[in-house]
Amino acid sequence: MRERTDRQRQLLSALADSPEPLTGSELAQRCGVTRQVVVHDIALLRAAGDNILSTPRGYRLQPTEPKMGRYAVSVNHSPEMTEVELNTFVDCGVQVVDVQVEHPVYGELRGSLDLSSRRDVEMFMRRIREDKASLLSSLTAGTHMHNLSSLHRGDVEEAIRRLQAVGVVVYWWDSLDDASDAH
Repeated sequence: MRERTDRQRQLLSALADSPEPLTGSELAQRCGVTRQVVVHDIALLRAAGDNILSTPRGYRLQPTEPKMGRYAVSVNHSPEMTEVELNTFVDCGVQVVDVQVEHPVYGELRGSLDLSSRRDVEMFMRRIREDKASLLSSLTAGTHMHNLSSLHRGDVEEAIRRLQAVGVVVYWWDSLDDASDAH
């Protein structure tokens, strides 16, 4: 990867420090170059992965969202422990993306959850009760898997420790971003 020049670092710094977009002319004046040089440097910075937006009012640096780690965990517990399990994940800052079971006839069955807060869990559990719906895990005597998302691996580890402490069986978990994280 090509190293940034002092001028490119200066451009990035100006964009990062400005609450408002900066025009190519403003950036050129700050750097003591032509507007065309700024346009060229912006193109090189974008190609290197910097998230610079071009708006009608000028250039601005788009903050990058933190990368969420992806994890998979296989667990077993009674239906009565479902709310405890889900609240434990979200209380630890872990998003529960989905639930899946391996059915002997139908193969993999998956349900999207997208749970990130106690409110999400409460609404999910209310829906299960009101609709008298069965949990997917009821098809497999409580064994199921979740895909999870979290900013920090330690949050997933903490959730697993808490679940094990209340009797939830955790068969395995791993990072889907790095196979060497498997446990």
